[in-house]
Amino acid sequence: MSAIDQLLDPIPIPRMVKVRQTFDRPRVGNLEEVLSRQLKESGYLAKIRPGWKVAVTAGSRGITDIALMLKVLVKEIRAAGGDPFLFPAMGSHGGATAEGQIHILNGMGVTEEFVGAPIRATMDTVQLGTSANGRPVYLDKYANEADAIVVINRVKPHVAFRGPCESGLMKMITIGMGKQKGADFAHMLGFGEMAETVPAIARVTIEKKNILCAVAILENAYHETARLEVMGKEMIETREPELLKEAWSLYPRIFFDELDVLILDEIGKDISGTGFDTNIVGRYHTPYASGGPKITRVGALDVTDKSGGNANGLGILDLTTKRAFEKFDFEQTYPNALTSTVPMSVKLPMVLKNDRQAIQAAIKMSNVMDRTAVRMVRIKNTVHLGEIEISENLVPYASQHTNLTVAGEPYELSFNSEGNLF
Repeated sequence: MSAIDQLLDPIPIPRMVKVRQTFDRPRVGNLEEVLSRQLKESGYLAKIRPGWKVAVTAGSRGITDIALMLKVLVKEIRAAGGDPFLFPAMGSHGGATAEGQIHILNGMGVTEEFVGAPIRATMDTVQLGTSANGRPVYLDKYANEADAIVVINRVKPHVAFRGPCESGLMKMITIGMGKQKGADFAHMLGFGEMAETVPAIARVTIEKKNILCAVAILENAYHETARLEVMGKEMIETREPELLKEAWSLYPRIFFDELDVLILDEIGKDISGTGFDTNIVGRYHTPYASGGPKITRVGALDVTDKSGGNANGLGILDLTTKRAFEKFDFEQTYPNALTSTVPMSVKLPMVLKNDRQAIQAAIKMSNVMDRTAVRMVRIKNTVHLGEIEISENLVPYASQHTNLTVAGEPYELSFNSEGNLF
């Protein structure tokens, strides 16, 4: 028995209880019909001239209905006389390679066959000019050559900074459409400057390029499409801050303000840019964002297969497993840190041999004298929060909470012969 085994084997793991969390749930019923109608009624696509090449942004975030929405955009652009194509608009994601970015899109269901249009991927960019705060402004080469551009993205809080425009349309124009080179310059002075830099760079692209319209997506806490809004390019900067406030009101959360241990079954780039939503966990890799619960120890047990070896986010946490560590691909992960200039998220936390020891280590290091009183929550990831597991001692609190419903009796966590959760 190793020294680690001797230290951790005696640590008790509390019995857990399933709990359902409920959130407000506005949602778009017939998404295809709603988006098609908004595009027609707005009149923006009527500006298309026959044969125009129209570039449509395709981002890397896990937006639930993005493939279907892109398909609708392609159909409506073609009906208006345009020749649409998609271009990956995801900064340095996919290992900062064209092939890697196409792979990400395909993994999200965004394929040429499904959307009905080609995907033109390159990491080559064109400099459009310089922003008012001195940043060079870059745009994807194919998008620059197009006759027009349509921008689509979800509007939501950012995981690393606060500002009037965080993760949304302006950031898509600045960083997504700027590819790795644009993202690199946008991040050069760190996230402390991002609230100013994102709109400053986006303004140049908006002014210089024929952006026909933008489609803003709001999701509810169940990651369903809550609302869509089509707007002209002149409206983006003023409208996005209002949509961001609405996004905050719909945002998911864990309904516990303080915990000793939080266990995430998985993190991944398909879940969030930082592997997990820092706003939900209350752990950040920069000092320019804050909020969320106060949690002593946080561990992640695995990295999703869809993340493709990108283990960004592990460094923000306290511990992980050998299984997750072995998926850590430097070539896929480090480009994000090198571009964002934030090394913390790609550092290595404590690595334990299996799930059981990772959980026991989190409990041992939680600084609770009576380890049977540890307040622990386990979630699948920060996307799926409709059902969570809580330690037995949290049941009285959950029973009194209007957003929580206790859904069963206490049980022991089950591990296989390798010490991993079933």
